Amino acid sequence: MKVRRAIISVYEKQGIDAFAAVLQDLGVEILSSGGTAAYLRQNGISVTEISDYTGFPEILSGRVKTLHPRISAGILAIRDDEEHMKQLKEHGIFPIDLVVVNLYPFVEKLEDADLTEQERIELIDIGGPTLIRAAAKNFQYVAAVTDPSQYEPVMEELRASGGSLSLETRKRLAAEAFQKTSFYDSAIAGFLAASEDEVLPRAFSLPLLHAAALRYGENPHQKAGYYRVASFAGLPEIRQLRGIELSYNNYLDADAALQAVGDFDEPTVVIVKHTNPCGIGSGKDLLEAYEKALACDPVSAFGGILAVNRPFEGELAEAVKGRFWEILLAPEFTPEALEVLAKKKRLRILQYVPKKEKGQSFACRRVLNGVLLQEMDRIVWDREKLQVVTRRQPTEKEWKALEFAWKAVKHVKSNAIVFAADDRTLGIGAGQMSRVDSVELAVRKAEKAGLSLAGSVLASDAFFPFRDGVDAAARAGATAIVQPGGSVRDEEVIQAADEHNLAMVFTGIRHFRH
Repeated sequence: MKVRRAIISVYEKQGIDAFAAVLQDLGVEILSSGGTAAYLRQNGISVTEISDYTGFPEILSGRVKTLHPRISAGILAIRDDEEHMKQLKEHGIFPIDLVVVNLYPFVEKLEDADLTEQERIELIDIGGPTLIRAAAKNFQYVAAVTDPSQYEPVMEELRASGGSLSLETRKRLAAEAFQKTSFYDSAIAGFLAASEDEVLPRAFSLPLLHAAALRYGENPHQKAGYYRVASFAGLPEIRQLRGIELSYNNYLDADAALQAVGDFDEPTVVIVKHTNPCGIGSGKDLLEAYEKALACDPVSAFGGILAVNRPFEGELAEAVKGRFWEILLAPEFTPEALEVLAKKKRLRILQYVPKKEKGQSFACRRVLNGVLLQEMDRIVWDREKLQVVTRRQPTEKEWKALEFAWKAVKHVKSNAIVFAADDRTLGIGAGQMSRVDSVELAVRKAEKAGLSLAGSVLASDAFFPFRDGVDAAARAGATAIVQPGGSVRDEEVIQAADEHNLAMVFTGIRHFRH
């Protein structure tokens, strides 16, 4: 396909002068408008104004300039169709063989807090996606160039062929073009939906942008990459300050740690291993919280992920530097902390912007030949909605501990059991096939760490199907339990709690995490 006529309309001007110069050298007629036309002329490129070609001026402050039948028909005409070509001739329309367009920076400006809603709306490109989609649809005859990264390979092919582009190239560019417009539209949809109540949409798309190549996936034989979601408010922004690149499993663990630490208001440290917390502690400062979190399971903490919800300071850096960590996560790292950790070259240090209160965000998981989509689990502790089902009411100290345990158990894989005090986890049982096994695992973990469960409380992510878990908790020293309730054997479970003089609270809310 010989390129004889091209339309160039770009927001990002980088490299477009060199690209257009190659087209000019090959004798390609260039149509352009507005700022692009002015820029090309300043760089010695001869262009024809689109308004001169169409005979219609730009109107509505530039909102309408490329939306015209002479442009659309020139791109969409099937060159091998006699009727199409006859109609072009009748209306004085010339075929357009190359469309070079990049879009208004709607996605790039999403985090610009200074923009008003109307200013954001003005960044929604209409003419650009229209040109791109038309060219991509008609890739048998037209090439769509949509990103500066494509300029160099396209220029090389044009030079080597004397001004032609192969069908293989045009088809590849078309695929990339539709990916571009799909991503763009998804980002806009996410922005507009962010102010609405969260409901599961009838149709759903995620604007995913390739952000990092990974060495491999969960295992070395699996290829993988990290794709960043654009425009969805409520998702934390992440920036890597130091260390080697993150692996697939690092991303999974970092996400689990970030979700967990975000549920605590007090200075809190969460240590995660294989997406499960192996210790959570709160205190008057992060150093105290770290000591409590580490004490829960110091063996499992080796090679773990450590996340905090306050600035990471030098004193905490001194405390953690002697142990092996995969990742440290904090909303801020002080210069003193970074200096202390500077010798640990492989340690990944990630800074995050805490998630916003509002915004649309969903959890997605691939299954069978589709995807499961659900709202994020954002239920918070509300004491007024809880039901004490035993004869004994929890003490105030137990209430505080029950709240801490309930926040923690939400982030443990089912079947999930957490023994806790009012400021730390003491024993965690995760991922067992029966609930009593999770209780017994949590007890063994506490014993191995040298922690007493006397006077502790227990949280269960789902109801106890039998009384055996309650009996085991009582033998371990627990004095209060929080669980959803809802089992057909609730009366039996409540009776067991009363026999052991335990206080038991029903939440009516389950926290399964599979």
